Amino acid sequence: MPDLDPIASAVDKRLTDLEVKASFTEDLVDHLNDLVARQQEQIDLLIREVGKLKDRAPDTGGAARDPRDELPPHY
Repeated sequence: MPDLDPIASAVDKRLTDLEVKASFTEDLVDHLNDLVARQQEQIDLLIREVGKLKDRAPDTGGAARDPRDELPPHY
């Protein structure tokens, strides 16, 4: 059965190619997972910082401020 040898070789090559692609995909997923985890940490930190800034800001009673009210006197 000499015809099976080229078929087996082609199947083996395709299997090897798929294993390589799966390995690269696994590495990419791991990298992206680390990236998302770091971004979530940054988001959590920024949320805490915004909360601190809100606590320090004067309470305006929910009224919207007009930026023209904050112009320096020489305008």
